[in-house]
Amino acid sequence: MRQVQLLDTVSVSYTASLAGGEIIEEVPESSPMTLSIGSGQILKAVEAAMMGMHIGDSRTMHILPEDAFGTYDPQLRQDIPRQVFGGRLDPQPGMLLSLAMEQEGEQRQVPATVLAADQHTVTVDYNHPLAGKTITYTVKLHAIGN
Repeated sequence: MRQVQLLDTVSVSYTASLAGGEIIEEVPESSPMTLSIGSGQILKAVEAAMMGMHIGDSRTMHILPEDAFGTYDPQLRQDIPRQVFGGRLDPQPGMLLSLAMEQEGEQRQVPATVLAADQHTVTVDYNHPLAGKTITYTVKLHAIGN
């Protein structure tokens, strides 16, 4: 029976969840997704863990932060004076903002999550919301194409 190899096109369903059981992404068995192994459509660590699977196999894998969305970096938290928003926006905790930030000598728009806001300061976090978290994927292989 054929096994998943690099560059195969496969049909899979999966559930991605956090340690507490919260589901962060799901592709149901009723409508599996098609992807090419090595294309980067899903995390590389998940693709690598699928190598050697046979049609009908299910596999559960725990993807560490460094292989998922990175480790959490507390230095990516920043306090911004509220006046920077000039009254155009009223940042509230939980909001996702697109802010200008200098990276490698260039101004770029980057996502930031508002952690706290008072009348003087807005605290934002530039880490990915899933940074520092281990993600558990349960993958079922439905088909292997050519």
